[in-house]
Parts: sequence; structure tokens; C-alpha cells
Amino acid sequence: MAEFFLELFSEEIPARMQAQAADHLAKIAGQALAPLQPHDIITFHGPRRIALGATMSPETPSGEIELRGPKRGAPAQALEGFLRKNNADRADLVEEGEHVLLRRTIAARPAADVILTELARALAAFPWPKSMRWGQSGGFTWVRPLRRIVCLLDGEIVPIVLGPVTASNLSEGHRFLVPGAFEVSDAAQWHAELTRRCVVADAGKRRAMIAMRLDHEAQARGLAIVRDDALLDEVTGLVEYPVPMIGSIEQRFMTLPPEVRELSMKVNQRYFATRDATGAPAPHFAFIANITASDRGAMIIAGNERVLRARLADAEHFWTQDRQHKLEDYLPKLKSVVFHAKLGTQFERAERIARLAREIAQQLGADSQSIDDAERAGLLCKADLVTGMVGEFPELQGVMGGYYADQPAIKTAIRSHYLPRGPSDSVPSDIVTCSVAIADKIDTLLAFFAIGEQPSGSGDPYALRRAALGIIRIIIERKLSIGLEKILDRAANASDKDIVMTIHRRQDIENQRAKQAGVPIGAVLRANMTTKSFSDITGEEINPHVPKIMEFLIDRLRVLLRGNGMRFDVISAIIDAKPNDNFHDINLRIEALNKFVVTVDGKSLVSAYKRFANILRIEETGDGFYQGSPVETDLIHPSEIALYSALNVADQQVVYQPIQRGYEVLLQDLAKLREPVDAFFSDVTVNAEDPALRRNRLRLLAKLRDVMHRVADFSKLEG
Repeated sequence: MAEFFLELFSEEIPARMQAQAADHLAKIAGQALAPLQPHDIITFHGPRRIALGATMSPETPSGEIELRGPKRGAPAQALEGFLRKNNADRADLVEEGEHVLLRRTIAARPAADVILTELARALAAFPWPKSMRWGQSGGFTWVRPLRRIVCLLDGEIVPIVLGPVTASNLSEGHRFLVPGAFEVSDAAQWHAELTRRCVVADAGKRRAMIAMRLDHEAQARGLAIVRDDALLDEVTGLVEYPVPMIGSIEQRFMTLPPEVRELSMKVNQRYFATRDATGAPAPHFAFIANITASDRGAMIIAGNERVLRARLADAEHFWTQDRQHKLEDYLPKLKSVVFHAKLGTQFERAERIARLAREIAQQLGADSQSIDDAERAGLLCKADLVTGMVGEFPELQGVMGGYYADQPAIKTAIRSHYLPRGPSDSVPSDIVTCSVAIADKIDTLLAFFAIGEQPSGSGDPYALRRAALGIIRIIIERKLSIGLEKILDRAANASDKDIVMTIHRRQDIENQRAKQAGVPIGAVLRANMTTKSFSDITGEEINPHVPKIMEFLIDRLRVLLRGNGMRFDVISAIIDAKPNDNFHDINLRIEALNKFVVTVDGKSLVSAYKRFANILRIEETGDGFYQGSPVETDLIHPSEIALYSALNVADQQVVYQPIQRGYEVLLQDLAKLREPVDAFFSDVTVNAEDPALRRNRLRLLAKLRDVMHRVADFSKLEG
């Protein structure tokens, strides 16, 4: 076996591209060198290089191939084209069956030849997200100027060419600490020499080293680093030789909201925030330098403190300016902020959210003060979008509104209304915050479904799947009994009216512009005025968007519940049993059934169901042979009388018990049917010779099926 090593050395690669580039390199090499059967592939990536090591065969295997050519009697041009394509002569062809065949012996091909041709060609088309040309590179592009290539096969140089660079055996270590080139003989020696030259080549090791050194440096000062995995990943791609340092923050800036201070440090400077022994924000920041310094980093720290001081002074200015006005004073400015070209302004959206939040709070049983708070918070939740701080740091939307609002309940609702942003986020806690958060997400779904912007395939530019999962998680985790369909319908009708008015207003504006420009009036926006999307709203029927949104939400509910460990057949058995827009109720049913079906009683009941359901399916005809209820006086056998009696009891329990005692108890009571069902099948002949007796027994089984289906669709269950 031969050892292969490749290093592509360039100027600084953006940190966000490095790991993906290493993956692409492994994939490209694996495909291009496939005839050599490469294995034990290992990759490295860092600020100035991506590299790969592998073991593979020294040559491709020899063998014979057979290519089928044109049919016999085909035009001469077709035969000549086939020969040219395969660089063959007529003497190489044989005739078998209906076609001519080309049989050829393939000689073994040296690995170096495959690398020079196939790998070089594949690398020339490397899929960087962004790339550039430079100097004399001609048409060749790379993420940043490519400076060196190391390409070795068993220590020998394979001189592949990429743009202006030809491979050699020379690489470089740290740019400043140990400058200059060094010779490479193999992957192990390359790795050891880089370590000696102050470069940690392994990204995983470099990341762990950064985290460990930061913690050690912070602990020496009685501090703790605020963990931020995304920032840690980015910093790992910025340095080759991590050196931790701790700087100080002026006390005046500690009065800024911690989110403002920490976001400014992270976004602008890639600094880590710190906490003191009590867990409170500390007046220090941590960062990673790429060099060691003779003064133990004093000048580096001073320079970073100076830069951070300027950044925080800007934030302090916005903080002071924004608080000179009440949050509601910013509302008029929302009228000039477009939410979406077809959906009006953020002010119009805030009005919709306020109405919807009020209705949700009412349905959740909130008191009058909480209902008013929900409406007020819904109206103000987007007001901070036009503040100076959010203009500087868009990531702080919602957060700053929570600081600028004047009532505790409204502060919390505004701060939390975007939650949950992702699977690791917690959900809002009280009725007011839940109402506003759900309203915000419902409005998002309604608005984009109304203009036909539903997710398709993997595309979801407006994060509608995230909004749907957020609604579902809030309802389930906070155990909210809420009828989504009614809320969606009323909100959709109001929303459609608003959107129609918005488009009419835009139509008027565009008509004026078109008139001035001499363009036919209405030509610009006529496509938006479709009766399919914006029909007249009567409020008497379900809005046409609502069924689509409910279906979308239920699909997301299925995904969430599967992720929570629920069986897919159990999920289908509950969701498909009957229409239900109370997701909290659905979740309770699924959790109860998921536990029940693995018990002895559950397995027996499912087995019994399948037995009598199969009988009913066989007997089903279009003439309604066993339609209707069983006649009690026609029951003659004690076992069928006992089953009839047990069914009547179960029927009442299905109607009343879920609210009073819970679904677990309901399923246990349903399991009590197991014994009378078993006795019925043991003692009673369903297909009796007497047609009336047979019909009545089938009706008894049909009633049994109907009672069970009111709990769950047992036909969906496996087992």
C-alpha cells in the first residue's frame, strides 16, 4: 500500500468555510482516487491550509472491459464515431448478437498518473462558497490566493498543477513565530514539524486547547468563561497557535444590558464574556491571540481594551438615546418599515398580533388585566425594530423592547415573544408571554400562506417550520388547552382583509407612479389581486388558508412527537381517529396510548381488535347488511350479552372519563373489554346460520369497533 499526502496552503481561509472545505476535500479525493481504493482518510483544516492523508493501492487493477457499440448494419458514421470516442480501430471490434462489441484489456495504471490527471481535474473545480482570482492565476479560482501545494506519494513529489501553483514538498509553519518553509516527507512528519513550528494542525485538538486554556486563564483570576460553542468554533478557525488573554472592561460600561455588551464583544471582536464567582457579569473579557509576546501580551491586551472601549461607547450612545423616548413613541415609525412587499408594514403586523394575542389570552382563561397586557405587548413587540440599538445590533430585537417597556408583564412578553428560536431554547412561561409568542408565530404562518409562500421541499426562506414547531412546543410544554382552528380562522379572515387593503393601497401608489411614467394603470400589481388568494371574506365559512395551515401544523406535530420517542403508528392512531385542533389533548392521548400498547392488556386488546375488524372487513358490503345498533333482545348467548353490557359501560366512559380521570385510566377501562371479547370469540359463532342472529352479532362487533375508534384508530397500530 502507498501513503498519500496532500496539503493546499493559501492565504487566510474564512473560519466558517474550513470544516466544510475539509469534508469536500475528502469527498473529492475519495471519488477521484476511487480506482486506487483509498482508505484511512484523515483531514486537517485551519486558517491557512486544508490537508488530507490516506493509504491506497500503488496502482489501479488491470482487467478487461467490454463496450457495446452500434447495431449491426448501422450507418458508417455511427460506427466511426464509436471508434473515435474509444480511440479504437475496426480490427478491435467483434460482432455478437445484434451489436458490435469492443473488447479491450486495461493495463494497470500508476497511482501517480491518477493523481496527476483525475485528482488535479477534480481539485480545479473545488466548490468553495465564494472564490477569487488573483495575479497571474488566469481563470483559476480559489477561496483566497493559493500559495503552495504539497502532494506526496510514498514521499515522492507528484507535481500536480492548480492555476499558477505546482506541487512541491515545501510547506510553512506559523507566519510570525517560526517563519520560513520546511520540507515534508509524509503526513506524520508534516504534523510533527507543524507542532514544532507553532501550528496546531488538528482542528479538534485546537478547539479543545482553546477551551482549556481560556478556562485556566479565567480561573486564575476567579472568573468563569461564558460558554459559546459557535464563537469557540469560529475562533478555532482564526488562529493556528492559541494564546489566551484576559482584558478589562471599564466600570461605566457595566451598566449596559449584558446582552448589549456581550453581543458587541462577540460580533465585533470575537471576545468571550466572563462571569464572577456569583455568576454575575464580570468587568473582564477573554480572547485568543495567535502569537506569544515578550511582555506577556500587555500591549495586545491594551490594544484590544482600547478597541472594545470604542465599541461599547457606541452601544452606550444608542442605549442613552433610545431611552429618551417611551417604547410606544416608536410605534409610528413602524409604519415606514415594510414587513414584506405583499404584506404591508410592521405597524400593520403589530396591530394584527395585538388582536390575536388578546383572543388567545381570552381562550386560555386569563384575567382581564392579563388580557389587556397581552394585547399591549403584542402591539409593542416590534417597536424596538426602529430603535438605534437594534439598528446597530439586529440580533437584539425583542431583547431591547424588553428593556424599554415600562411594565413587568409587558417587558417579559416582548423579551420572550420570539421564543423558542430553536430546539434548545426554553418556551415562554406565563399566559401573557405565551399568548404573544403564539400570536406572533400564527401571524407569520397566516401571512405567508396567504401569499402562497409555503415551504416546499427543503426550502423554507421565512422559517415557517420553525414558527410551527414553536407554536406546538409552547402548547405542549405549557399544557395549554387551546382550539387552534377557531383562532386561525378568525385571525385569517382579519389578516386577509388587512392584506387586501394593503395591496389596494400599494395599487393606488403604483397607479400614480405608472401614470406619471406613462405605464398602463394597474399593470404592476395586477398579479397580486388574485381571487384565489384574496377572496371576499364573509366570516361564515372556514378561511381557505386554515386547512392548509392546520395540515402543516399537524405534520410538524408528527415530527416533534417522533423526535420525543413516540411510535409512529401510535401517533397516526390518535391523530387520524377524529379531528382535533387541541394539540395538548392530542399529546396526552398519544403519551397514554404509547405506554398502553406495550402492556399485556394493550397487546391483547390490539390483537382482539384486529381479529374482529378483519371479520367486519370481510363482511362489509354496500347494502348496509349490519348497519345500525345491536338489538338487545336478539342477544341469546351469555357471552354476547356480557359483551353488550361491557360495551355500554365503556361507551359512557369514552364520553365522560377523559376530562374527569385522564386517558391512562380510560385505556385501562377499555382494556377491561379484553375478557368479554375473548369469551365472545371462544363461545359464540359470529357467522350463525340464522341471518338475523348473524346480523345482530356483526352489529355488536361494529359497535365495539366504533367505541374503540372514539379513543384511537386501532387499525393504525402494529402488532
